[in-house]
Amino acid sequence: MADEEPADQKKYFEESCKPKCVKPLLEYQACVKRIEGDESGHKHCTGQYFDYWSCVDKCVAPKLFPKLK
Repeated sequence: MADEEPADQKKYFEESCKPKCVKPLLEYQACVKRIEGDESGHKHCTGQYFDYWSCVDKCVAPKLFPKLK
C-alpha cells in the first residue's frame, strides 16, 4: 500500500465543481470566440479565464482542505 501513488483529490473536486461555474465558463468561451480573428495579439480573455478558475477554486477549497494531511 505504501507504493501506491496517492490520488489527486483536487482534480476530482474540480470536476465536481465545474458544473457550478457554468456562467463564468460561458463568458470565457464567448470572449474567446469574439477575439478569434485578432491578429494583433492585444485582445485577450485573461479576466474571464481567471473568473472561471476563481469560481472553481472557491467551490473546491472548503471540500479539499479538510482532506489534506
